[in-house]
Amino acid sequence: MNFTPYHAKFLSYELTRQLPANSLGKFTASLQDAQVDLNPHQVDAALFAFQSPLSQGAILADEVGLGKTIEAGIILSQQWAERKRRLLIITPANLRKQWNQELADKFFLPSIILESKSFNYEIRKGNLNPFSRHDEIVICSYPFAKTKAPYIEQTKWDLIIIDEAHRLRNVYKPSNKISNAIKDATRNYKKVLLTATPLQNSILELYGLVSIIDDYVFGDIKSFKSQYSRNLEEEDYLELRNRIQPVIHRTLRRQVLEYINYTDRIAIVEEFIPTDEETELYVGVSLYLQRDKLYALPNSQRQLMTLILRKLLASSSYAIYGTLDTLVKKLEAILKKQEGTDLLDELDEDYETADEVADEWFEEDESEEDELFYSEEDLENIKAEIEDLKKFRSLAYTIRKNSKAEHLFVALEKGFAELARLGANKKALIFTESRRTQEYLYNTLEARGYKDKVMLFNGMNNDRKSKEIYKNWLKENKGTDKITGSVTADKRAALVDYFKNEATIMIATEAAAEGINLQFCSLIVNYDLPWNPQRIEQRIGRCHRYGQKHDVVVINFLNKKNAADVRVYELLDEKFQLFNGVFGASDEVLGAIGNGVDFEKRIAQIYQDCRSPEEIQSAFDSLRDELKPEIDERMKSVKSTLLENFDDEVREKLRTNQDETLRFLSRFEDNLWKVTQFFLKDFANFNSDYSFSLNRNPFPGEEIHSGPYMILKSSEGKKKSSIEVPDDTNIYRVGHKLAQRILDTCKQNTTEEKEIIFDYTASQNKIAYLEKFIGQTGVMQVSSLSIHSFDQEDYLLVACYTEEGEVLDSEMAARLFSLQGSEGNFVAIDEEYKKTLSEIIFAEKQKIISENAERNRDFFDTEMDKLDQWADDMKISLEKEIKDLDAEIRLKKSEAKKILNLENKVAAQREIKDLEKKRNEKRQVLFSAQDEIDERKDNLLNDIESRLNQKIEEKELFTINWKLI
Repeated sequence: MNFTPYHAKFLSYELTRQLPANSLGKFTASLQDAQVDLNPHQVDAALFAFQSPLSQGAILADEVGLGKTIEAGIILSQQWAERKRRLLIITPANLRKQWNQELADKFFLPSIILESKSFNYEIRKGNLNPFSRHDEIVICSYPFAKTKAPYIEQTKWDLIIIDEAHRLRNVYKPSNKISNAIKDATRNYKKVLLTATPLQNSILELYGLVSIIDDYVFGDIKSFKSQYSRNLEEEDYLELRNRIQPVIHRTLRRQVLEYINYTDRIAIVEEFIPTDEETELYVGVSLYLQRDKLYALPNSQRQLMTLILRKLLASSSYAIYGTLDTLVKKLEAILKKQEGTDLLDELDEDYETADEVADEWFEEDESEEDELFYSEEDLENIKAEIEDLKKFRSLAYTIRKNSKAEHLFVALEKGFAELARLGANKKALIFTESRRTQEYLYNTLEARGYKDKVMLFNGMNNDRKSKEIYKNWLKENKGTDKITGSVTADKRAALVDYFKNEATIMIATEAAAEGINLQFCSLIVNYDLPWNPQRIEQRIGRCHRYGQKHDVVVINFLNKKNAADVRVYELLDEKFQLFNGVFGASDEVLGAIGNGVDFEKRIAQIYQDCRSPEEIQSAFDSLRDELKPEIDERMKSVKSTLLENFDDEVREKLRTNQDETLRFLSRFEDNLWKVTQFFLKDFANFNSDYSFSLNRNPFPGEEIHSGPYMILKSSEGKKKSSIEVPDDTNIYRVGHKLAQRILDTCKQNTTEEKEIIFDYTASQNKIAYLEKFIGQTGVMQVSSLSIHSFDQEDYLLVACYTEEGEVLDSEMAARLFSLQGSEGNFVAIDEEYKKTLSEIIFAEKQKIISENAERNRDFFDTEMDKLDQWADDMKISLEKEIKDLDAEIRLKKSEAKKILNLENKVAAQREIKDLEKKRNEKRQVLFSAQDEIDERKDNLLNDIESRLNQKIEEKELFTINWKLI
């Protein structure tokens, strides 16, 4: 390929420049760098979040299943590329690992989960603010963000992502402690909120979420209520829609069906009846857990511990045996006056989500203190409790065969038959909530028909087979970028690869529901079923996700002898619709239950309080009636008016955006490929399919692997996710350190004045505009321009004209570098020519500066309109209070005239005087408030003004003589 250092320099600057906020090409580098498919609605949402540099953020509210995490990932990648790396993600506890893994797998972004253990470790190391990091994105849970709010507040964040943000929608209520703590801690930083349900039950929720982004969109809650809380007319909703449009972006599933295919969910219920021994064990332990006083469980966590024990009891006799043994040892330690281990830590060894559940339940946990001293009567009671626990333990030990496990073989046969009918891979993902049950099922399946076809996946992954799989994976992938150096991440990747290529069955604890992509599997078996609907949705989402080619079969186990279990399943299936249909639980349903923890607590309370089948039925009937996942018709209409755009309009926009973004991306990938070929011509062998083999490292100081590399090239009708990447191949992308070093080096190329011959006839690109210049010569100058005002924007200025003096269009002249070319001789360019080139460059520069200033003026005007509206809102609120007081005074005066008793009449007049005094004070407050509003407005204007000043940097890259042949 004919390609010059001038081509390489020009394209390297083009590949690394920062585009304006309104350009569809802004995210091209991030999209190429990420291992995600191009979906125009996600690019559109990411662009929306960046639409104004003065914006305080956005609410991305696409419906469930459209990939809001991907949208956030694109935004985070862009921030990272711009070296804005103080980034925070606040998310539900059970989604922390998923974020951590998706950022690594899809966007190659490093992140750290901060929780008590890692936070305290950092403090011990001398890091006084563990949130302050430059090399990792920080991920933490909602409760942790609340408890560490002062640390978050003092960290200068570039961007904060808040996932499942509908949890904060009641922030306008002072009683909502977590929401208000997070709002206050993040007030000064740009935020992107992710939620499918920005509006559920009340229009005030919209006010709450918008206020988290920007307190200046609306006035206070009183003014908002006075304007929008009554029965509104159509024009009121349209006014409100106009006010929230700069903040909220929403796409619906029906608007993207052209380019996203969704598969269905097929539910199978596997019913079983436990044996008499299993029933005896269940009833005995259940009655034990219902006792008023238990010494084995700490008072401060009684509700939480009871939930966990009930889940282990329902899982298997092996799971509950180990737990009963732990409880016996704890009580025996009390009698021996020894310090026992922390029960939650012990349970977490088996029930791996114990710490996460504790984190989620922490706000509402019992405040009762644990006992430190025991009376003689207590000690006698403890001895009796030990004897009871030993009986249950002995009974559990004698039950070697579980009815539920026997039905697993029947369930798998049904599931595999359904997969064969669908033409899907014969693979099953079995979920259990207990590691002991996991081990029991592994041994049972290995012994009966599935030898060497079963594997485990849990939070530790330290069993013999997992270690062997990991060891072999390291050997196979030696010298590739697939090995990250993180043992946890690499082991997870190894196990997923093994499941994909070798195993038939993966038995997983909840750890597998967090952050791994198993779309090659389409059979999920809920051996143990969580009570939290969002955890179930998370499990199914490992397989039933974008890119799944087959319908997904979901098998659920149901104990027909347990009335409570039957009613729980009925709610999850019929009320929440988790197991059937294209999308599972709708956004309205999941939004209605908040984080699912309250629902889980209600179920736990029914198991704890109800003793007879009649009590159980009555309690579940009440719960079913209370649940209102179906949003009422009026709110549906309001939601549609405020948040949704016309389908045809959206589809047309997305179709146009897709075509344009694909062109940007294709050109970007081609340019990266050309520069790489040029630079590595002596270091690598190149193939025609955008792959090459690096024979030796061109940058010895960097750790860069030799061997095969591949660009995952996007094209129309071809998705990145469908490209098969051999195990030993490194994914080559603009963010890879090899590409970064190549581009940096090419930007430093020495490019003296020379003749460059561009060969139009040998190039595949056909550019009609350039054809008329074939055979002509001329001069060209290329400069880089950077404008720093609200944001940085980079441009390449191209001045080009022929010997006859005809000036080429700047954009078309730049296309010369898409043609093949070769270097001619050194040519000293005439000073007169250079002067003309400088004049053209100057004109181009002024045009760009003017456009930038015009955009900034528009941003400024938008911000001013918002501030004016906010000021009006604040005045409305105060004026309403005065008006209400006036009305109350008139009423009191009228009532006072009717009073006959003089003493009462005087008292009434005194009350009226107090109200008049209060009204006068309110009037004074109104005047003061108007001054304060104006002052706050001035402060904001000063801040904007200081950022408006443009700082301009210009640098000449090269000047050449050109010839087009």
